[in-house]
Order: sequence, then structure tokens, then C-alpha cells
Amino acid sequence: MSASDDLEWHRVTGPEGLDEGRVTTVVAGLHSVALTRCGGRYGALDNRCPHQGGPLGEGSIENGLLRCPWHGFDYDPITGESPEGHGDRATTYPVEVRDDGVWVAVPKRRAHERTVADVMVETLVEWGVTHVFGMVGHSNLGFADALHRAEQRGELTYIGIRHEGAAAFAASAFGKLTGRPAVCFAIAGPGSTNLLTGLYDAKVDRAPVLAISGQVPSKVLGRGAFQDLDLTGAFKDVAASSRTVLSGSDHAELTALALKAAIVGRGVAHLVLPDEVQVQPAPDEPVAPMTGRVAANRIGPPADALDAAVDAIGSARRPVIVVGHGARHDMQDVIALAEHLGAPVLTTFKAKGQIPDRHPLGCGVLGRSGTPVASWIMNESDLLVVFGASFSNHTGIATYKPVVQVDTDPMALGRFNPVDVPVLGDAGVTARMLIERIPSDGARDDQAADVAARWAIWRAEKARRVADDSGRGVSSAAVFDAMTRLVPADAVISVDVGNNAYSFGRYFECDRQTVLMSGYLGSIGFGYPAALGAAVAEPHRRSIAVTGDGGYGQYLAELTTAVKYHLPVLHVLLDNSELAKISKEQRAVEMDVWQTSLHNPDFAEYARLCGALGIRVDRNDQLDDALRRALAHDGPSMVHVVCDADLL
Repeated sequence: MSASDDLEWHRVTGPEGLDEGRVTTVVAGLHSVALTRCGGRYGALDNRCPHQGGPLGEGSIENGLLRCPWHGFDYDPITGESPEGHGDRATTYPVEVRDDGVWVAVPKRRAHERTVADVMVETLVEWGVTHVFGMVGHSNLGFADALHRAEQRGELTYIGIRHEGAAAFAASAFGKLTGRPAVCFAIAGPGSTNLLTGLYDAKVDRAPVLAISGQVPSKVLGRGAFQDLDLTGAFKDVAASSRTVLSGSDHAELTALALKAAIVGRGVAHLVLPDEVQVQPAPDEPVAPMTGRVAANRIGPPADALDAAVDAIGSARRPVIVVGHGARHDMQDVIALAEHLGAPVLTTFKAKGQIPDRHPLGCGVLGRSGTPVASWIMNESDLLVVFGASFSNHTGIATYKPVVQVDTDPMALGRFNPVDVPVLGDAGVTARMLIERIPSDGARDDQAADVAARWAIWRAEKARRVADDSGRGVSSAAVFDAMTRLVPADAVISVDVGNNAYSFGRYFECDRQTVLMSGYLGSIGFGYPAALGAAVAEPHRRSIAVTGDGGYGQYLAELTTAVKYHLPVLHVLLDNSELAKISKEQRAVEMDVWQTSLHNPDFAEYARLCGALGIRVDRNDQLDDALRRALAHDGPSMVHVVCDADLL
């Protein structure tokens, strides 16, 4: 290739150049070049062997010829010619040795031609996608390039994570927090299968997520090629929609339908992109708009169901409202109904924080992670009015009480046990209609006084537990007492699975914080990746992760992701060097405690090595200062609390 106006020169080494008889890989513009020196002359060959694409720059010069490291074929290191009798030739580029080093001329960057991947990314943006979490690799490079262009235009943000499971958890948390889908992104084979646990979390907790998988080229698909898996089959159960995008597909429409499935179905959708389809030219394909494609679904209940609910609530003396995670976007109306009736409000663990614990009618959490306030109030009730809760065995909702259940999902009504009044309708719409129909001056007991009295008893007990000190570390009660006092009222708190979660539900008192957790899946490891998702979803709010050492150990490398993107995630790490919840369960069934101990590093020192603020706490009196310093830090921080496993 001769120098011309179509070429541009790049300096690829300094004046030291290259030793005689050596070859190395250099970068000139966008081109990877095998730079050689043989017989005192320099050569520059395209780094891809014309046979199998092998990296010539990783080869060796033997007997004056450059040998490809993949299959041993030889080329002249200066001219690129093959030995006599072979017609193959490697592409070469002009080379000049100048005073300041060696220069290579390569073709100028061509104007970009719009591709299928561009069409799909433009459709993502049109449908409101703002963030993509994932890992770039060999089978998704075309789509990654389109994401890069969109990010350069300021249309979306890409967060490159260290493990695809973290990408799926982050996207799930994003969907739980905002109600809008984020995208998680991976290569073929193991990259995509690594997404599955986080996607199951999104599925069972009804969070909208779009997963996008690269795939091997179509011509080898299904033939046992490297990383060739049936991804639509693998994702069939977790995704409401899983489709492979083909060369002749309507690429924008498939993308739009996947997003619609995630948004309307509040779950997971999945697209598979064969390698060659991603870069297929698509200069004139239109983007699929969102306008007119998604309808509002805030519907009221049927008249007869509403009448039955009005009769049941109107005749109750001690009605109690129970809210689940499904009512999270309707709490203003539900709380208005509670105030109208003077009815206490209890929450499932997933719904923790949906009413402030200092509200006169707020009673905290029911169930295994709950407060004695909530359980006492429920036990004294004569009717439960339940909004957006599942009645699963972990919720703690009494099935022996009369129940009015309100839900938008007909399958959720009476799912585990029959209820007295099943009401199909939006929580907010139904709550407003009940306010209009039920007088506020009914013959109901003053339960607010009971709520205040029970809180006084429980707070006195918590104060005693805060003061407990065995000399073997900090109590969970002390950790969450300090957090209750110091965490910003509008923070987003992502909680992991384990004793840390049980103690958080019991001891931390919410103001206006939003709590995220792996609810129905209960997947350990959720906490820290979820906090990354929350930090980018709502950057104006402080993102806090609460984890144990067991859960954090699964994704501890994601701290480097927070450092790379300067995400101000505060991590409160409760370290008891044990899978203590499992130890507790083994004891409960009279088994020996076995294989639950953990060998941990100094996590605070680890945080500092990663570039974050790390503070170690092993006494109660260090908590407040550590939390204040971490909250004031501009960037990722960790408060590593050495805990007593027996002081839960």
C-alpha cells in the first residue's frame, strides 16, 4: 500500500525503535500493526493474518521470515509476500524512520455507516433507556461500538462492571427503584449465562430489565462453535420474551417489543445478537417510537368488589392496613386512606420504608425481619386491608384474620389462601375510592395511641441492645441505631441477604429512605451491585449498601467499578467472619455448625487499596465518627464494622 491522501501518519515507537530480528504489535490510529525489523529495515503489516486472523505481531522472525503464531504460515516481514509457491500476502503499510521515532501510514478513518446495532441503540434511547451495565467482549463488539457512539452523543451512560452477574443485579435495582428498564449486556456463552441470577431477581420482584446477549456468527450457530449456546433456550424461563435478531428482522421493532414486554410485564426481556448482524449496514431503517405503544394501567376495581370492601372496612373497629412492595408507587393515597380511617400501617420487609417509622400510624415491618410493634398491632386487629403484598410465608401476614386484598394482578389475589374480599384494582385508585365511600367518623378504636405505646416499649428495648458489649465486636443494634440517626432521609439503601438484613429490618427506622433488596429470590450478593445501580439511577440521592461479609465476598471486585466511575456509594459492611445466618439455621435443626466460617481480609484496607475510603470500626463509640466521615467523602467509601455474631 503506497502513501497517498487517503493515508495518515502515526508515530508508533520512539527513537529507540525496535531491535534487529524482532516483531511487536503497535497501534496506529484504529489499526493494529505488526511492526518488524529485519536486515536493518522496518516493515509494517496488518496485524491480522489473512488466513485465520492470527495476531502477526505476536509471532516471531525465523530465518528472515515472519511466522504466524496461530498456524505457522510465513510472510516476508517487509513486503508481506509469502514464500515461493504460495499466493498469500499480508497487507502492508508505509513506514518511515524519523528523528523522533518510527512512523506508519494507515488509511484514514472512514465515515461511519449506520448499522443494525445503531438502529437498536437509537430505539433504546427513544424508549427512555439511559443506562447500560455490562462487559464488552468479542461477540458483542458491534453493539458495543454503537453504545459508544450514543454515549459520545450524550444519549446514554455505559457502566462497565467486573462480573456480568453484577450487571444484572444493578439493572434489576435500577428497575425496582425507577420503574424504568435499564439494560444489562454480555457476550455469548458464559457472559450471558452469568446474567441469569440477577435476571431471576428482576423476574420474581417484577422489575423491568432488558438483557442483550452477543452471539457467535450465524453460520456456526448451533454447530458446536466456541461459546455457542442456545441462549433463547437458556433464557426461556427467566425472560417473558427472548428473541434472536436476524439479518432480515425488523430490528427496531424487535427492540421496541422487547422493551414493551419489560415495561408492561414488569419483568425481563432478552435479545440475542449474532456477531455479523450487529455490524450489518442499515442506513435507512427507522427507529421504532414509544408514543402510542404503552397505555396507562391505573384501573379502578369492579363495583361489586368495591362495595364488599366498603362494607368490610366500614364495619371494622380495629382495621389495619398492610402494604407490600407492589404499593410502592401509591403510598401517598394509601397513607391518606390510613389517616382517614385512623388505621395503623404495617409493611412487609420488601416494603420497608414505604411509610416513615415516625408517622403516627407507622408500625414498621411484619414477619421474620419485623418489629414487635407491627406484630402486636396485627394481632389486635379485626380486619387486614392489604395492598400489593403476596402473602408468601415470609411476609408474616396473618391468614386467620378477615382480609380485604387489593392487587392489580388477578393471580396474586388469594394466591396462597382464600381471602374474604379480593379486589382487582390499582392500589392508589382503589384507596381514593375507599376514602370517598367510607366515613371518617366511624366507631373505630383510637389505634394511634396503641402504636405510640408499642413504639415506646420497643425503643426502650433497642436502647438496651445498643448498649450490649461483649468485647467481641459491635452489635447490629448499635450499627443501625447510628445509621438511623445519621443516614440522609432521602437515601437509597440496598440490603443484602443474611443476618445483616434481618437486623436492618428490625432495628433501622426509616424516614423517607427507599429500601432495595432481593425480595422473593433472596440472592446473597445483591447488595453492593444494587447500590451501583441505584447510584446511577438517581444520582441526587445518596446510595448506601448494607451487606454482610458473605454477600460482599461474591462481588467485592465491584468496588473498583465504583472507584472507576466515581460513584459515591457508602458501604456499611457487617463482618462477623461467618455465614452466621446459616450457622443459626444449622443449630435450629440440631445440626453441627459446619463450613460457615470465613477467612476475610481487612476490608477497610482492601477499600483503600482499591482507591476508596476505608474505615475500620470495632467499638460502638467509633460508629458515629466513621459514618460521618464516610458520608462526607466525595467518592466510594466503606465502613467496615467488626461485628459480634451473637449480638443480632
